[in-house]
Amino acid sequence: MAVDTPSLSTPGGISDPGLIKLVNKLQDVFTTVGVNNPIDLPQIVVVGSQSSGKSSVLENIVGRDFLPRGSGIVTRRPLVLQLINRPDDSETNGGESELAHSTDKAANMGEWGEFLHIPGQKFYDFNKIRDEISRETEAKVGRNAGISPAPINLRIYSPNVLNLTLVDLPGLTRVPVGDQPRDIEKQIRDMIVKYIQKSNAIILAVTAANVDLANSDGLKLAREVDPEGQRTIGVLTKVDLMDDGTDVVDILAGRIIPLRLGYVPVVNRGQRDIDNKKPINAALEAEKNFFDNHKAYRNKSSYCGTPYLARKLNLILMMHIKQTLPDIKARISSSLQKYTQELDTLGPSILGNSANIILNIITEFTNEWRQVLDGNNTELSSTELSGGARISFVFHELYSNGVKAVDPFDQVKDADIRIILYNSSGPSPALFVGTTAFENIVKQQIKRLEEPSLKCASLVYDELVRILTQLLGKNLYRRYPTLKEKIHNVVISFFKKAMEPTNKLVKDLVAMESCYINTGHPDFLNGHRAMAIVNEKHQPSRPVQVDPKTGKPLPIGATPARAASPTLLASGGQDGDSNGGFFGSFFAAKNKKKAAAMEAPPPTLKASGTLSEREGIEVEVIKLLITSYYNIVRRTMIDMVPKAIMLNLVQFTKDEMQKELLENMYRQTELDDLLKESDYTTRRRKECQQMVESLSRASEIVSQVQ
Repeated sequence: MAVDTPSLSTPGGISDPGLIKLVNKLQDVFTTVGVNNPIDLPQIVVVGSQSSGKSSVLENIVGRDFLPRGSGIVTRRPLVLQLINRPDDSETNGGESELAHSTDKAANMGEWGEFLHIPGQKFYDFNKIRDEISRETEAKVGRNAGISPAPINLRIYSPNVLNLTLVDLPGLTRVPVGDQPRDIEKQIRDMIVKYIQKSNAIILAVTAANVDLANSDGLKLAREVDPEGQRTIGVLTKVDLMDDGTDVVDILAGRIIPLRLGYVPVVNRGQRDIDNKKPINAALEAEKNFFDNHKAYRNKSSYCGTPYLARKLNLILMMHIKQTLPDIKARISSSLQKYTQELDTLGPSILGNSANIILNIITEFTNEWRQVLDGNNTELSSTELSGGARISFVFHELYSNGVKAVDPFDQVKDADIRIILYNSSGPSPALFVGTTAFENIVKQQIKRLEEPSLKCASLVYDELVRILTQLLGKNLYRRYPTLKEKIHNVVISFFKKAMEPTNKLVKDLVAMESCYINTGHPDFLNGHRAMAIVNEKHQPSRPVQVDPKTGKPLPIGATPARAASPTLLASGGQDGDSNGGFFGSFFAAKNKKKAAAMEAPPPTLKASGTLSEREGIEVEVIKLLITSYYNIVRRTMIDMVPKAIMLNLVQFTKDEMQKELLENMYRQTELDDLLKESDYTTRRRKECQQMVESLSRASEIVSQVQ
């Protein structure tokens, strides 16, 4: 006898049974195309242990035997069961031949099943439905006890069902048996959690009533993802097998483990009934008699049994779909937009003329190269420096500060300057500060600027490579890995070729500065001015000398006659230079006899005494001149080295990049190879095309509801 569906309707003008059909269509769309469903669709997920009676509950709801039976794990793939109520008419639908040879005694023309993987074929014989489920399962996972997450979609049309969508999952097991994988418990658990953790899933937790509810595997797993019991409905099986004097009234009242959607007790066929081929109609009648006559349930018998469970599930699912439909529409729209954009980015699989494509890519790359260096690119970052701005940082921060940090006197000490002064004067003691000593020292220090200047060129090279890597990171080059690698190799080789004249020019700039010391530079502090500064510094500290005969102050620079006496100097009187100055240490420890012997100078003659006053003044003058000129050179290098690098490296790449790429890549024999797409691009485009196709169809389906 046909079951009437609830007479509810939605504001959008589509009936509630139509809502469930709408969700069924959405499920079919994603399954047919073969993509993972990106939309969390409302559905009822059946969970429970192997011995809880899940299969019997589903068969009772359908009213037919159609699920595989046996020991161990029978359900090894998710079964998406779509029940569709249809009027009981007399149309034959062309199934007479199948009925004539059917082994199913209950087969009739008003009920049939259809598998999504065999479109158009109707199964009136439900025994063949069972066989097809087994065959399709083995085709995916073989004959062993392995499991697969790939679902089997079965649609059953019958006047005896309510519109429902149920997902039957493998039963929970604890101990692997036979050929089952060692981690079978974890595999099944992970599969179940993947389905029930979705917020739009209604969890149908099947539990045997003759087992302690606290030990229910199905409820335990449901509580993990739905701790408040907001979307879990409990089904208590084997109520008829409970001990005398016991019942499930406390559970139904929510006094044990409360669930917002409540519990429904059912009575299934026992194993003996199944073996004896007891018809489900008879089993449903026996279930009704049990609840009508049981003292604990007869007052609530209308809320017990499989027919009530089916009506309850139908109502719950319809209301759930109503609540989630706006969100489903929004998700489909956003997902469609996302995958359409990605598909546009991946581009079409057939592009056209290879030569034109390569030419366009090279032109686009060189234009982007110039724009990034000039700061005209459209993707300007607001969080960090990029492109030409980083090169500017290298020039004006790193290189400028690096050159300024080179101290000409951190390697040349005052004693070293004194030695150079003596060496540069030759056999005759110098009357004035020698130009040779100044040039000798300043040339040595100028050459030290070559290292940071070459380092600057190297840093700019690194920045160019960085920009290249960023440009080649775009999806276009990810699509053509051979083209990307070719461009990378050609451009890197181009950079290296440009570095040779760049480094030479930088070295030449340093050599130019050290080759000719321009003491006539307008910013240079000349010798007279340097001497005046040093004298001005030392003059106030010198005591006023007095003539011992007259007692009058002597003119500045004058020496008392006694102090200037060669006799006293020769006899080693009180002259300060005898024990100080450059040669002081060679005579300080020698007596007059040894001095008179005039021994040969030692093989190595080094300064060891402290600087005399005159030596100190000369060293200070030299240091002033070196500092003055070195600052001029530093300013020149800070100005000229970036210009040299820009000319021979950066600007050169901007001007010659396109020519270089065309010469090395625009060859007819290589064009097709360069445009060979990566496996990732091909695979991803196919996935996106499938997803766009399924989402477009899904969008059309949901657009029926206003």
